[in-house]
Amino acid sequence: MNTQTNETAISIQNVRKTFRLPHEKHNSLKSTLINFRRKGYEQQQVLKGLNFDIKKGEFFGIVGRNGSGKSTLLKLLANIYTPTDGQIRLSGKLTPFIELGVGFNPELTGRENVFLNGALLGFSHKEMEQMYSDIVAFAELEAFMDQKLKNYSSGMQVRLAFSIAIRANTDILLIDEVLAVGDAIFQKKCYNYFKELKKNKKTVVFVSHDTNALLEYCDRGVLIEKGTIISEGKIDKVVHAYIDLLNETEEKQTPSAEELHKDKRWGTGAVVVEGVKIARPNGKSTTLFTDKDEEIEITVDFMAKKDVESPVFGITLTDPTGQILFQSNTLWCEVKTRDINPGERISLTWTVPNAFNTGTVQISPATADAVGSVIYDWLEDAASFKIRKNQKSHGAINMRHELGIQYE
Repeated sequence: MNTQTNETAISIQNVRKTFRLPHEKHNSLKSTLINFRRKGYEQQQVLKGLNFDIKKGEFFGIVGRNGSGKSTLLKLLANIYTPTDGQIRLSGKLTPFIELGVGFNPELTGRENVFLNGALLGFSHKEMEQMYSDIVAFAELEAFMDQKLKNYSSGMQVRLAFSIAIRANTDILLIDEVLAVGDAIFQKKCYNYFKELKKNKKTVVFVSHDTNALLEYCDRGVLIEKGTIISEGKIDKVVHAYIDLLNETEEKQTPSAEELHKDKRWGTGAVVVEGVKIARPNGKSTTLFTDKDEEIEITVDFMAKKDVESPVFGITLTDPTGQILFQSNTLWCEVKTRDINPGERISLTWTVPNAFNTGTVQISPATADAVGSVIYDWLEDAASFKIRKNQKSHGAINMRHELGIQYE
């Protein structure tokens, strides 16, 4: 069993959490009396005996698939829930960023909510007056502070709540992907704030599906699956285990081609995408590439349904958010294609360097007329592959490189 020490910020000892789920809801006295002998609920065990410690000054990551129990664990740490069994011991004051804006009143203005939320965090009115300008500037809401909060978008509310919350004088912070609704500029501000936390040795518990962010900021972490810890230790080990878990799940749950491509393709249908193959240069099919793999081969098969003149063939590679990582086509590569007839098949292979960062890369092949203006077929997310890099790098690209240093 874990033992709390002076170096331990959070100690989680055999923590279990069980919820009672009602089978049915009785809407009348009669139905309640008729069914009073029946068992009205079932037990759902969400967390099944978790044991781990988080050290003081550590940036600790928690990762897992949806429904694994991550949010329940954070709510236990934030004292929103109490454990069914086991103990959670904290050393220091804790501030959760998982219920941002909980004390906000939609009928009050942004300005009034700043002072209200500050009071809930324990600040005096005078302290909030001193911080007010910095809070508003960080949230970038100067023009909206006298509007009622109910007129704010969800992103604006999160920005304001986060800007207030980071003023709290705290020892431990819980952060649960609260930045997902912020724009790119605001997210960059938040990540710069994370760097300051790390530099100042604050204890941070960070829940995220963003493997790049986990690798960038976290020292250690845990991977939770179905309420149990299946990997614990250095963050790169935990992230790799998470990617392997996603790969296994994807293979087991791969939908049929018809389900996969439903509502994800468009075009005239004169030429269609028939399939995508992903392989190493030796021809061996795979959907997982590591630092050892220098190149990735993507082969797309097309078939003509009508007579077409010199069609253009291309691919687009994106991350799961839709950000374009790479695009190429025969027109840009100045590869001239010949006219094709109905029933004729064409295969094109792109060989690209393995310069992508850890995560998932999705492939969308397409074909169009000779000048690329009439789309024959565009098949969004036709296939995907995973990247798992040991070399740390923050960004879309993580390429092989060398570093030299010289002192004079």
